[in-house]
Amino acid sequence: MQALAQNFHTISLEATALAAGTIVIIIVCRAVSNRIPGAIVALVLGTLAVWIFKLPVATIGSRFNGIPSGMPHLHIPAFRFDLIHGLLGPALTVAMLGAIESLMSAVVSDRMSNSSNVDRNDRHNPNVELVAQGIANVFSPMFGGSPATGAIARTATNIRSGAKTPVAGMIHALTLLAILLFASKLVSFVPMAVLAGILMVVSYNMGEWREIPSLLKLTKTDISVWLVTFALTVFADLTVAVQAGMILAALLFISRVAATTTVSQVTDDYVEDGRVHILQDKDIPYYATIFRIHGPFLFGATDKIDVVTENIHKLPPVVILRLRNMTALDATGLFALEEVARTLKASGRQLILCGAREQPLQLIQQTEFEELVGPENICDNVQEALGRAEEAFEKLQPVGKATTTAR
Repeated sequence: MQALAQNFHTISLEATALAAGTIVIIIVCRAVSNRIPGAIVALVLGTLAVWIFKLPVATIGSRFNGIPSGMPHLHIPAFRFDLIHGLLGPALTVAMLGAIESLMSAVVSDRMSNSSNVDRNDRHNPNVELVAQGIANVFSPMFGGSPATGAIARTATNIRSGAKTPVAGMIHALTLLAILLFASKLVSFVPMAVLAGILMVVSYNMGEWREIPSLLKLTKTDISVWLVTFALTVFADLTVAVQAGMILAALLFISRVAATTTVSQVTDDYVEDGRVHILQDKDIPYYATIFRIHGPFLFGATDKIDVVTENIHKLPPVVILRLRNMTALDATGLFALEEVARTLKASGRQLILCGAREQPLQLIQQTEFEELVGPENICDNVQEALGRAEEAFEKLQPVGKATTTAR
């Protein structure tokens, strides 16, 4: 921002108009149909405009002398012990950042692909993702490459364009290889202003601005972690922000786990109050099933909730999630519960929560999650949840079928 202010007098009206036109084209293409690759359309039209009208703007060729053509050469770097101390910290940070970015992309991919086909319910394998990325990043520098991660922007664009399998990623790689081998001279004519416009749209889409109002409804500690990470990203450095954010999240994790430890005397009232929560004397009807979360449901354990929806086509109409033994909940855990609720709702099933303790219940009620599942589907205990399940099942059934069942 400082550089922009200091060099504002060097503004190029042609380059500015080209970048603005690129943004407009991408927005219009998206408004018409998500299947139209707005970035490619803008890239082609912008390049043709510069070539036809001979606009005085910088291109990849004029700025960088084009891009290399042909296959990169293998070069194994010399191993130097004296560099280990200085590079170990940055290397671990980049590896951690790459892992987080790739897994985040995979989660976004799961959410987007399954929203259109809830019965398919595909899920990524985190171990496969990270092992493959690690192997690629070991060999990439030997060919002059940089560390690579899964990219949210490209992944989202891929899925919006109709991608459904890993073959889409392979086609992406082969397309880049074809450009490198056969179209490097053509790429040199691409204007830098067009690339700037495309990257502005990509950056905006990666901001996930719609999530900010939901984040501001979380606890003050969750908001503080987000604000610190956000501020350090803007005013310091991304790697510093990730390190600080992970440390703060870990400290918050320790604090919440410690807060769940209690010591209290067992009294007659305690035993009596617990009767409505136990399952041993309850009859679970055929139209409902019960899952339970045991222990703190925080950012390190949210993938375990996938067991609820992994066989969604086999689930009965009503799913009860018992939270009696869930001792703590954070923002990541809440988002995971929201995803389960949306998936079940999209499949025509009803989610009911019961027995939530004080901290999880407070977080659920102060966010939009209560509106998502409905206040009537957040019950105090499993006995109340089973009664609510009967009401929900009757509403889910067609009129004729409901009458037959009653008889």
